[in-house]
Parts: sequence; C-alpha cells; structure tokens
Amino acid sequence: MTQKILIVDDEPNILILMEQALEDLEDEGVELLTARNGEEALEIIKTAKPNLVFLDVMMPKMNGLKVCQIVKHELQMTDIYIIILTAKGQEFDKQKGIEVGADLYLTKPFRPKEVLEKSIEILRI
Repeated sequence: MTQKILIVDDEPNILILMEQALEDLEDEGVELLTARNGEEALEIIKTAKPNLVFLDVMMPKMNGLKVCQIVKHELQMTDIYIIILTAKGQEFDKQKGIEVGADLYLTKPFRPKEVLEKSIEILRI
C-alpha cells in the first residue's frame, strides 16, 4: 500500500519548499499530493486518504483549522496524522489547533530537515 503525504498551502513557494524537503521520500514509494485551499484539501483527503497532512491555517475557501476539525471530528478519520504548519505561533493558536484535532503544531519558518525527519518518523520509513 502506497503511503501518501498531502501538503496544503496557498503560498506557491511553501508548496515548492515542502515538496523539495520531502522528495527523497518518493524513492521510498511515498506519493506527494498538494492542495492550494481548504476545500481542495478536504476533497483530496476524502478520496486519496493520505497518511500524513501538512496543513496551513490561513487559506482561501476554508481555513486549515476547519479542515482539521471536519477530518478528525465529523469524518472520524482519526488515523490521518495532521500537522498544522503555520505562521500563527501564539500559544492561543497552538491550543486552537490541538482542540480541532491536530496531532502536531509547527510554526513557520520551519526547517526542511525537521519536516523530513518528522515525516519519516510518522510514516515509519
């Protein structure tokens, strides 16, 4: 079974940086998927069922917190590991991310190596 990572961000440069950080995982058979807004992310999550999702908070159409809440609470897809990856680094923001079901909360700017290492750990590669 192919493992999948979904990267969700409306900022093209972040998508590129994340894809570059995770491209070595493609050699391990991991499929990288991308979405540019919350609605698109939700559709991909429902159909592709990724193992891991890197989710930005501030996005058009639907914010990342709402996406996370729908996935974890309404759809009960608790086996999908969601990492909120956002510029919003206040304690209040982190608490909100945990409340909606995020498994981990990372702030931008992030270290690409940390993203790769965390992905390897979560996917057990």
